[in-house]
Amino acid sequence: MPAPLLVLTDFGQPANRALNYATTLAGAIGAEVVLLHVRRDSYQDPELLTGKLRDREQSVVNMALHALTSNRLVPTTAEVRHGRVGTAVAAAVQRHHPALVVLGLPDTGATPDELVSTTALDLLRATPHPMLVIPHDAPAPVVPRRVLLAVDGEAFALGTHTDLMRALFNALRAQLTVLHVYSYDTTTADVAALESVVRTGLTAGLPPVRTRNAMSSDPTEGILEVATTGEYDLIVLIARPRSFWGELFDRSVTAQVLLNCSLPVLVLPAQ
Repeated sequence: MPAPLLVLTDFGQPANRALNYATTLAGAIGAEVVLLHVRRDSYQDPELLTGKLRDREQSVVNMALHALTSNRLVPTTAEVRHGRVGTAVAAAVQRHHPALVVLGLPDTGATPDELVSTTALDLLRATPHPMLVIPHDAPAPVVPRRVLLAVDGEAFALGTHTDLMRALFNALRAQLTVLHVYSYDTTTADVAALESVVRTGLTAGLPPVRTRNAMSSDPTEGILEVATTGEYDLIVLIARPRSFWGELFDRSVTAQVLLNCSLPVLVLPAQ
């Protein structure tokens, strides 16, 4: 049985969209779905004292979870944890060993990117695990077979996540395209970009990998330009430790693509 998909829900529309996408994906690969709701009711949670948190009666939570898990096309179970989201997700990952953590991204269009703090960005800092982020304006769920993997040409490794991701792409029968964005015309960097992916073992068993390049002084703009051509179903980014642990995280390529891309984005933490 493939590893399950762990889907976060707060019962809002972005979370429901993420659950629908995860259901489609799980059906294609034969996986189960675990739906996680985190109750922010810990006395150690500082936000509980500010009035920012809205908790629900347990009976209401149970009814909502039952409604979301009933009559799904794939086996779906629900789990409730308490406390802070990052801690709860880390514990759920340890228990279920999911292939992906899946969550919906709310509409932050009216807020400057540098002021945005979302669960997706916070979790990348706290729980470096493969994460699938579904934007609020994502198209209707489809099985993602046309996959665009954006890399910078530097060597990277996915460590313990390599086998899971290779199994995922093989189960999807995905056509993988490696994208390299460069600021000057060179073919050497394109070759290095492809080799950096092949060396991880991620492409073993897949159809021949395609390559694509884009010329831009801004890597984020280059990735988004290719992502909006309508040729791809899923964008994959490699998040290096400096991307989600450093002080400049909110200006990293990973964060900027997450906040501005209308396609689902799979973030793979490099080790």
